[in-house]
Amino acid sequence: MSEPASISAGIAARYATAIFEIAEESKALEGLETGINDLSAALADSAELRDLIVSPLVSREEQGAAVAAIADKMGLAPVLSNGLSLMAQKRRLFAVPALIEALRARLAETRGEITADVTSAKPLTKTQSEKLAKTLAERTGKKVVINATVDASIIGGLVVKVGSKMIDNSIRSKLNSLQNAMKEVG
Repeated sequence: MSEPASISAGIAARYATAIFEIAEESKALEGLETGINDLSAALADSAELRDLIVSPLVSREEQGAAVAAIADKMGLAPVLSNGLSLMAQKRRLFAVPALIEALRARLAETRGEITADVTSAKPLTKTQSEKLAKTLAERTGKKVVINATVDASIIGGLVVKVGSKMIDNSIRSKLNSLQNAMKEVG
């Protein structure tokens, strides 16, 4: 992880802990999850919003007013809205994407879920995805949510990442291993 990403993750983790604990105490976890999903979608859809949260040219007051207006318009949960306002006051809005990820991780942990990032050469069928989730659930002891992506460059097989463990069973990695073995011989 690069140093700026590490700083963002550290800042986001502290805000996420505070926001999550307040939401949990006030029994507002469902509203928090809805809010972070909406906020994530807004960040993905709006280049202006992404620019707003990272621009050093926008003052604290302007960021705070913009974030308050956006939160009000989106109907975000008060705990999330207040957290974003505080982040704007402290010039920490650049950490919002990391905050969203940290909050999602805390929510999944509360539900006993774990996310498996799965890369395949072609889209997994529903049956394949369910079978993989079941197998991973048996190994991890938690409910597994599959986050599937497609990357044709792996040629075939799967690359599965669950937490800090990664299983690379792709044709590309096997070909690379074979190539390295042949270089050592010849």
